[in-house]
Order: sequence, then structure tokens, then C-alpha cells
Amino acid sequence: MASGAIFSSLRRRRSPSVEAFLAPVDLTDVALVQTLVAVAGDLVSCFSGHRFPFQCKNSRSLIRKIEVFQLLLECLKDNQRWGVPSSAVVLCLKELYLVLYRSKIVLDYCAQSSKLWLLLQNHSISGHFHDLNQEISTLLDVFPVKEVELSDDVREQVELLRKQCRKAKLFIDKNDDALRIRFFSFLDEFENGRIPDSKELKALLVDKLKISDARSCRAEIESLEEQIVNHEGDVEPTVSVLNGLVAMTRYCRFLLFGFEEDELGLENGNQKVVKKRLITQEIAETFLTIPKDFCCPISLDLMCDPVIISTGQTYDRRSISRWMEEGHCTCPKTGQLLAHNRLVPNRALRNLIMQWCTAHGIPYDPPEVLDGSAEAFASACPSRAALEANKATAMLLIQQLADGTQPAKTLAAREIRLLAKTGKENRAFIAEAGAIPYLQNLLLSPNAVAQENSVTALLNLSIFEKNKSRIMDEEGCLGSIVEVLRFGHTTEARENAAATLFSLSAVHDYKKRIADNVGALEALAALLQEGTPRGKKDAVTALFNISTHTENCVRMIEAGAVTALVGALGNEVVSEEAAGALALIVRQSVGAKAVVMEEAAVGGLMGMMRCGTPRGKENAVAALLELCRSGGAAATQRVIRAPALAGLLQTLLFTGTKRARRKAASLARVFQRCENATLHYGGLGVGYTFASNSASTRDHTSFADDVSVPMSISVPVL
Repeated sequence: MASGAIFSSLRRRRSPSVEAFLAPVDLTDVALVQTLVAVAGDLVSCFSGHRFPFQCKNSRSLIRKIEVFQLLLECLKDNQRWGVPSSAVVLCLKELYLVLYRSKIVLDYCAQSSKLWLLLQNHSISGHFHDLNQEISTLLDVFPVKEVELSDDVREQVELLRKQCRKAKLFIDKNDDALRIRFFSFLDEFENGRIPDSKELKALLVDKLKISDARSCRAEIESLEEQIVNHEGDVEPTVSVLNGLVAMTRYCRFLLFGFEEDELGLENGNQKVVKKRLITQEIAETFLTIPKDFCCPISLDLMCDPVIISTGQTYDRRSISRWMEEGHCTCPKTGQLLAHNRLVPNRALRNLIMQWCTAHGIPYDPPEVLDGSAEAFASACPSRAALEANKATAMLLIQQLADGTQPAKTLAAREIRLLAKTGKENRAFIAEAGAIPYLQNLLLSPNAVAQENSVTALLNLSIFEKNKSRIMDEEGCLGSIVEVLRFGHTTEARENAAATLFSLSAVHDYKKRIADNVGALEALAALLQEGTPRGKKDAVTALFNISTHTENCVRMIEAGAVTALVGALGNEVVSEEAAGALALIVRQSVGAKAVVMEEAAVGGLMGMMRCGTPRGKENAVAALLELCRSGGAAATQRVIRAPALAGLLQTLLFTGTKRARRKAASLARVFQRCENATLHYGGLGVGYTFASNSASTRDHTSFADDVSVPMSISVPVL
């Protein structure tokens, strides 16, 4: 790790004030001495009796040096005859201020960091102690001791400290380093496909590291995961090693300490959540309070992979890539021409987003593959040690799902959910090991926490393509997911069930099976009408996917999905997908008739053409065009008599996306051919020319071109 990384990491972790790294410039000489006395006293009182897990000798040595400075400073404070100090004394005191605060940072770091992290960084942290010793040595060499009056005993101690600092060398504790090497040997065993001996793991974790229960083990895991966020993007393979340590520690947590019931706050069989609320409650509460700078200017969603374009603006990779693929050569926000199409990852912003999500308990899962870049591939591929340790952990968890107590099953479901967040490899082997049938059994559990964890685990597993068939082929699993959607104990469980259906409906053959399942479409329609903002998003994306299967049209009408989609046109969070689904439904005459019967349908689509996003406008005009083509004369008359439609079409012809312009031109041609049209469309000549030069007839337009599929929507990983 580069020099200064620990200070940098700790600043991210504990956020000390800037004054901690700047010498005071506005203090009088007397106030400066008083401040230094207070700082030194605080350091000695906080750390002199502290038992450091590692770096004990270096820490004690530094504290003894601070104690000498404390004596010197108290002597200066008590001595009323020292008068006005020289500029050299003042400069040395200000430098001492910096040294004391740097000492505080390192000592605090050693006192509060993960024990495994301290072992991993043993050499680096030892180097920082040595650097501080060198700074102290330099400070004592230049400090004008003769200019200040000190008692003989203090002067002797200062002189002795000066000599000791000159002789001091880098000290690396051999015992600490032996433990570090031992831990790496366990990682090597996992790397080679072998599971370390449980007695040896216990000897290291419990006897040496004093990690003696599930709670302290969980604290270690959380601390290591925090370091992974802090060191995202480091040149050295720190994150890869940390991932291995997290996986191994998680395995040890269940191997050595079992499945303690109190971790879920279960007392006498009753639910009592102690620390964390149900899985995604915080998401719903913070849905509308995401910092503006964290949202993509195009999709308005939280950015998963922020990138910088040539104009310096930042967008989510998927949104800006789609913008460029549509033929745009300008910046969506500024309108400037793009000098090139290269996308540069905005790692700083991505780290801030990850830290914000961590702080607010919001799941954040970066894309598994980002444009095939080597850098992205490296970050997406966990180490072999992490994979093998996670496999061993998964086997322990699945065993508990099979024959553990009810609290143990609940805890195991939660851990599988978390494990399935971390990549496609984990999702693959969890399903291969047989977790899906046991998770299905928990879906209808009377325990709300167990139900929510199990449905969310299935959601995370379903993101891996091969797992979709495993879930759908498991007898009764789809029906159980639908039951959670309809009657789930919590809002979060119902929302995650809807998201699971969205994920499964990505496979064309499954769209019909989902639609035919009793109550599925009705529940999605109800969630779209009455759910939270996130629930509406989950429901509308599932309905959109299902609507792409032509045989589902009648079922969607019967289930009230069309009414729900029309109502969603006025909600900017879900209007794009709602309009896209309607554009697909009205391709069939029965669907067009159902939409025409909805009083708010045409007006809602018109409103989107006026104020919607570029993709929303595209879907809205496509829906109106298909309504005219499939709905007959009555539907056509309903559309062409809509007020201000001519102006909206003309605006789209000049400012819309490529697809929106094509649809607008085709709609203008429909009006021109309509014998009963009463509006004047002379101003749409440009549109006719555009339409005549494009192969945009219904018979020759591909399905993908007719409707803007919501490519920026990803399955949430929770």
C-alpha cells in the first residue's frame, strides 16, 4: 500500500476534521501551549491503559514518548518566567501539534480497526510508527531546549528521549507477523481447494485473536467489508485479499460458533428485531432523498457505474451508452458536441455512492461486467480462496436450512441472501448445492423475517441466468413466490417477490407461465396502484416484461393490469415503463379496445409526450400510433381529436430520439390518410418526408424498434 494510505483510509472511515492535519495559526503562544497540554493529556489518558490487539510494543513506545512531551509542555505551562518564546520555539510547538494528532490517528486506528486488517497491514502500520519516530527525532533535534526553562528531571528525560529516537529502528513484531503468515496459509489452503482444519482455525481465531463469539466475528466481517469499500480501485490486490479474509471469517463464524439465536433477536420463539430493521425498509424511506449528484441526469436513478464523457459530465454507463447508440453526438445535459465516445470511470463518485449506500443500509451491487474492460473483469472475479471459502460456508448454511431449528433457518436464509449479493459465482454454486427447495419452504413461513430473507435470496439467485430455470422448474416455487406477492407479511417481501417475477420474466417462455399463475397479474396491478415508489417500479417492470408475450394480453386486461398501467402514466417514477407496456398491449385489437375504454389513457400519453423523458415520449407516441392502427376508427378519432397533438408531434419530429421521430412521422401519415381528420397538419411536411424515407411500416419494423425497452432497469440485488 502506498505511503499515507492508512491516514487516507482512516479519514474516509472516521472523518476527522481538517484541523487535525493543519497547524493552528490563530492561537496565541500561551493558548498554543495550553492546547498542546490538553491534546497530549487526552492521548495519554485514552491510550496508556488500552490493550492493543496488535502493534503493542510500537503503541506503548509511542505513548511513552507522548508522556515525555506531556511533562515538557506542563513544565512550559507552569513556568511563568519563560516570557515571549522565540520564533523557533513556536515553530517547533506547531510541528509538535501535528505530530500529536498524527499519533492520535495511528493509535486510534490500531485500537479500533479489524484485527485481521491490522494483521494484513502489519508491515505497513509498523512503517507508520517508524515514520512518527523519525518525525519526533527530527523535532527533538531542532527543538531549542536551552531557550526554555525546564526542571532538571524533565530536561534529562527530553535528552534521553532524543538519544533513543536517534537509535530507534523499524520494529515489526515477530509474533504478529507469524499470525499474519498463518492466516495467509489458511487462505492458501482454500486457494488450493482444501478446507483448513477446524481445530487450527479455532486456535487462531479464538485463542490468538480473541474472536470468541458470533457477535465479535460479525464485527470483524463488517469492518473488513468497510475496508473493501475504502480501498476500491487500489493498484495493489488489497480488495482481492480482503474478499478472501471476509469469506474465510464468515465460514469460521458458522463453523466455530454455530447459529446463535440472539443474533436475530429471537427470544422464546418470538420475533424481536434488535439491530436491523427488515431488509429493505430503509430503501423505501430513502427512495426520494438520494443526493442529487448521485443520480444519473438521464434516468434520474441512483448511478450504479458512473462514467465521465468528453464534456466532463457524469452519467450512468448504461444510460449514456444507450444515448450514444441511438446516434446522438451531443452531451444530454449541456448540448455540447462530443469530442469522442470514450467513457472514463468516475471512481471517486462511485466510492462516495458506495459509502452512502453502506451508511444508509441500501444494497449496492456494481455491474458484474462493465463493457468487457480488463479492469472491470478483474474486479468482478473474486479470488479462488474467497470462492472456496464461500462454497464451504454455503454448505453449512444449506445444511441448517435442511434440518436446523426455525431461528437457525431464518439466519441461514439471511446469510444466503447476503452471499448471493456478491457475484455470479456465488449465485451459481448456492443453487447447485440445492438451496432453492429449502428457500421455497420458508416462503410461506409465519415468520416475517424468514419470509423476507428467503424471497430476497431467491431474487438474488435469479439474477444468474441458469438459476431462472432452476427456480421455475422447482415444483410449487413460482406459486409460492406469487403467494408472497399477494399476501406477504411485509411490504418489502411483496416488493421483492415482484422483483423476482420481473427477473424470471426475462426468459420469454416464462412470461406466459407467470401470467397464468392465479393472482400474479392482479397482485402486480395492485402493487403498481398502491405500492411504495420502489414497489411501483418493481411491479411496472414485471408487467412490462410480461406484456411482451402476445398471448398475455387478455389475461392482463382481465386482471386489471391495463387500468393500473394507464393510472401509472401520471407517475414520473414508472411512466416510461407503463407507456412501453401499453404500446405493446395495443398492438392487438382487444388490447387497443381496452385501452380506449380507459378515459385517462389518451390524455396520459399526451402528457408524457409533453413532459416525459426522451424514452417516455418515445413510448407514448408509439402507443398512440399502435392505438390508431389496431383500435379502429373510434380509437383513431379519439387520438386525432386530442388537443395540441399537432404541436407535440412537430416538436418530436425535431427534438425526439430517432425512434420517436419515426413514430411521430408515421402517426402524422395516419392522420393524413384519415378521411375524417378535422385538424390541419400542413406544418408537418418535414415529418412526411422523414416517414417516407424510413422503413417504418408496421410489417417491417422490428419488435425492438417499436417499443423502447427499459434497458437501464436492472434487477435489484438486496
